Amino acid sequence: MWSGDDIYFMKLALEEAEKADRLDEVPVGAVLVSEGALLGRGHNHPVKLNDPTAHAEIQALRSAGAWAKNYRLTGATLYVTLEPCLMCFGALIHARVGRVVFGAPDPKVGVSRWLDTLDGAALNHRFAFEGGLLEAECREQLQAFFRRRRG
Repeated sequence: MWSGDDIYFMKLALEEAEKADRLDEVPVGAVLVSEGALLGRGHNHPVKLNDPTAHAEIQALRSAGAWAKNYRLTGATLYVTLEPCLMCFGALIHARVGRVVFGAPDPKVGVSRWLDTLDGAALNHRFAFEGGLLEAECREQLQAFFRRRRG
């Protein structure tokens, strides 16, 4: 099911998550790719930036948009270590990405819990949404962070 490229890019997203961890941010990382080329990368940074929108997905979109000099990133694939929230899902729609691949599901605030509601919505863009790539590694990175925090 997963290609070698999928695994490679999710490992880059895990590296981004490690950067967030080193900053004492929840370790979520994301990379945005188009036709095998890395367009942007990002990691969670809301605490240090005092910005509730500074999720890894948003940071990767901002990075890619600055590089492309365009907020439309049509057809690109986002790899992210944790299932996107509703805010990030909306940003991905506006950016016109073609595919989102996530590692670990997020049962609390992940967008999957809203997809049935959104299914009938008149969204102006839809994309492939796939989860479970390197799920164990992504989940362990998050769990280790929270174990240390509680420790």
